[in-house]
Amino acid sequence: MASISSAPEQSDSLKAFGAALKVFRERALLTQEQLAERLNYSIASVASIEQGRRMPTAHFIERAEESLDSFGVLRAVARHVSRRPGLAAWFRLWAQLEATAVSLCTYECRVVPGLRQELLTRRPPIAFSFIVDESVLLRHTGGEEVTRELLDHLVSRAELWNVELQIMPLRQPYHAGSDGPMQLLETPDNRWLGYSEGQKTGQLITDPKAVSVMQMRYAKMRSQALSPADSAELLKRMRGAL
Repeated sequence: MASISSAPEQSDSLKAFGAALKVFRERALLTQEQLAERLNYSIASVASIEQGRRMPTAHFIERAEESLDSFGVLRAVARHVSRRPGLAAWFRLWAQLEATAVSLCTYECRVVPGLRQELLTRRPPIAFSFIVDESVLLRHTGGEEVTRELLDHLVSRAELWNVELQIMPLRQPYHAGSDGPMQLLETPDNRWLGYSEGQKTGQLITDPKAVSVMQMRYAKMRSQALSPADSAELLKRMRGAL
């Protein structure tokens, strides 16, 4: 049975979604227990979402929309759901999805990918794939000492059995990632979602066709980047040169 973790601070938009969910549930003559069973979520999750205390996942929204036949209202309200200060509103849902992901793929050409480190050793484990542009590491952001620590960290993390780290070389004339950073995520029910981020903006991508295009681009980049073994050797050489 799926569940939704963490309890964000309430916001008017979360309360609005919860109120809309309750209206459609009561219209369908269902109790919270009956709706939870129908959606395959815990009763506590349904109750918390109705009370505006928890962020509904994309999966929950779609299941509720279909089950309650809410004329697209729940989807519409969900577009405006946000939490109060903390993580940026447009990133919160993705961060929540990360916590329960089965697989996570990340391509970065600006900075070394940020990630809550406990996810690397979470049980059940997540299968990670990271592709990082070589230029990010050559920039020496933060100075030499910071770069040494960063390279040491990357080498050690790349040795984990569930982590695959590849470096995209500076010279790659057929680079499939020219449109910028991207992330792909596989949910526990084996659905794939995408995420792209710009300056102070982010977009969760759920359309299967758009996600499929992202998957094809990422697969191409994996073939264009250095192999994990060659990437590890490059990191060690870069570390030794400092």
